[in-house]
Amino acid sequence: MLELHSVTAGYERRAPVVREVSLTVAAGESVGLLGPSGCGKSTLARVAALLHQPDAGRVVVDGTEVRGWRHRAPRALRTAIGVVFQQPRLSADPRLRLADLIAEPLRATGRRDEIPERLDALVPAVGLTPDLLARRPHEVSDGQLQRACLARALVLRPRWLICDEMTAMLDASTTAALVAAVENYRAETGAGLLAVGHDRVLLERWTDRTADWDQLTKALANG
Repeated sequence: MLELHSVTAGYERRAPVVREVSLTVAAGESVGLLGPSGCGKSTLARVAALLHQPDAGRVVVDGTEVRGWRHRAPRALRTAIGVVFQQPRLSADPRLRLADLIAEPLRATGRRDEIPERLDALVPAVGLTPDLLARRPHEVSDGQLQRACLARALVLRPRWLICDEMTAMLDASTTAALVAAVENYRAETGAGLLAVGHDRVLLERWTDRTADWDQLTKALANG
């Protein structure tokens, strides 16, 4: 289970953007986190992905309470979570070919020998073609780059996937293809999913249940 208990987080301690929010995702479950732009849902997603240390509260991954964040988190926890961000051009090194971008986590964890096998499996799974792998981010479309970023998130076979507005900048056909790729991966592995977004129709069709940001914060206010 992925558990966030009474999380308070932000970028200035005196002005947190997330205040005592709790959310859980069971193993194999898909949960949509719905809210307007600027409400704090992306900050909460970064906390769940172990990329941002909260000011207060607890995060528990598969029964282990998180004590370190980013590179200080144990490798077993870091590699258990894959993340796809909203803007692929901000999350991709412009110097890397798509093949290197996808394989980056394998190199970082000393698993270079797995690169050919994982590329062979993931490239068609996310809807890329082999000829695109030699290109750099500026040589491909936003949709193609986001497909590569999804492949990078899946390359270590994470047990949890966090998609933070993954399809917000994409057209309907690319959105459908990426959602299908995520669901195929989940069907094969049993991975849990936290999908963050502002499109209620998409989240309600995609996920098992939707957590409305307003309801989460109202529950606290009515505490």
